[in-house]
Amino acid sequence: MRTGVILAAGQGTRLRGIVEDYPKGFLKLGQQPIIAESIGRLIDAGIDDIIIVTGYQAGYYKSLARQYIGIVSTVHNARFADSGSMYSLYCARNHIQPPFLLLESDLVYESRALDVLMDHPSQDAILISGPSHAGDEVYVETKDERLLGMSKDAAQLGDGVAGELVGISKISGTLFELMVKISEPIFEQSLQFDYETDCLVAAGRRIPIACPLVEDLLWAEIDDASHLARAKSTVYPAIRAIESR
Repeated sequence: MRTGVILAAGQGTRLRGIVEDYPKGFLKLGQQPIIAESIGRLIDAGIDDIIIVTGYQAGYYKSLARQYIGIVSTVHNARFADSGSMYSLYCARNHIQPPFLLLESDLVYESRALDVLMDHPSQDAILISGPSHAGDEVYVETKDERLLGMSKDAAQLGDGVAGELVGISKISGTLFELMVKISEPIFEQSLQFDYETDCLVAAGRRIPIACPLVEDLLWAEIDDASHLARAKSTVYPAIRAIESR
């Protein structure tokens, strides 16, 4: 596996007032933007073809890509303001060489997250964690350790809730082809279709998608001010402490 895809088209509306003129991926918790730290982790894991799907303030990502000539490239979702995450992934379909790792741009995480997915024997897998108590969690329901459902409301799922969606997945060519096939007729009606809660759940009804659990994984998704505060005060310092040893 040598390819990574980072979805970075979002406008970060819940961070307005904190992030005004740059995309969420350019938040800094340390010396570098969080997306640059993510790129570094991917490169360290052996990923040398990284595609960033841009939208809002795409120029920032284009400038960043020029720092990684031959490794990082960008694909633009011109409909970023009225589309969901699956459409962003769809925009990159002709540039992706599966299998690939799929990530979101607003994540901070341990390098261990990539290792777990890349070493997992299943060709398709989504990483889940134990309780984060971060707010706005996406809960993952499994059966026989395979994806069954996802929801932000755990009460909408069955008794098999196994953990929380981290936002890092391993996608095979077979799964990606199925995701594209599922989404294309939906796009004829609406571009508001998400890759995880919508498309992966639908695909998981047809082919097995493993859900490896790392109970104590350190990670954070930064969607709003409370997420940012938690990442700054707790999660990021803990990750730095572990990875500096």
